Amino acid sequence: MGRSRHVGWVAAGLVLGAGACYCIYKLTRGQRQGDRGLRLRPSRSAEDLTDGSYDDILNVDQLQKLLYLLESTDDPIIIERALVTLGNNAAFSANQVIIRELGGIPIIGSKINNPNHSIKEKALNALNNLSVNVENQVKIKVYINQVCKDVLSGPLDSAVQLAGLRLLTNMTVTNDHQHMLHNYITDLFHVLLTGNGSTKVQVLKLLVNLSENPAMAEGLLGAQVDSSFLSLYDGHVAKEILLRVLTLFQNINNCCKKEGCSAMQPTFPKGSLFFLLYGEECAQKMRALVDHHDADVKEKVTVLPKF
Repeated sequence: MGRSRHVGWVAAGLVLGAGACYCIYKLTRGQRQGDRGLRLRPSRSAEDLTDGSYDDILNVDQLQKLLYLLESTDDPIIIERALVTLGNNAAFSANQVIIRELGGIPIIGSKINNPNHSIKEKALNALNNLSVNVENQVKIKVYINQVCKDVLSGPLDSAVQLAGLRLLTNMTVTNDHQHMLHNYITDLFHVLLTGNGSTKVQVLKLLVNLSENPAMAEGLLGAQVDSSFLSLYDGHVAKEILLRVLTLFQNINNCCKKEGCSAMQPTFPKGSLFFLLYGEECAQKMRALVDHHDADVKEKVTVLPKF
């Protein structure tokens, strides 16, 4: 009819080199001319697919081409760009399945051992998006031990550490793989207490996931935790942190009711989380929070044990 029409659609924004796990997608593409519609653009080579100007959703052939490129190249720039592109496309549920069926998870997973921290981060980001699919988690779980070690031994508050924590958080949304983190709980509390605000929030998301599982309660309560942990229950602590540590306590307390943790009290060593949460200092902090200015915090405190 000679005039342009508006076509609404969702496309993957391929932000190359970005450190964020969840990428920014374009909600609209503006005006399209003629009958071009939703067709994918042809690509001359796998390298074209890593070009920042290429922002269409990749099809099966293109994803396969990109995985082959990732597996065959030693160029760190190409590797990083390919990982970002794959990670962005893995945000779509259909591509989460396709990448798995193409054997892409081991190819991407092998890059978390790369000494280049930027490549390691991008690989973790891609696995994180893929891990939203429960069937993918079965293949990704083989990397949990390595990711835990990287999170605990890598630079504090680094992009790699945060990417690893996000992946572990996704992998512990269900109870299926939580037991694999049992030996790392004490060290996770150490990262919680030494990390910055962003790190604290991400570790707490992970610990809250674990605390919802009664089978993990004994491991959490027996963890050796520095007494500075109780400072997170102070009234001046940022709300997003305070609510999560209160939720952690609430979940553990609920699990204890089901599992009878109080009967196991003698098995918990001094300096463990059990003695911190159920000690007098914590009780004083809970009583003070009853008068907290934030309604959400006050509501959380009211469902905790009466101190």
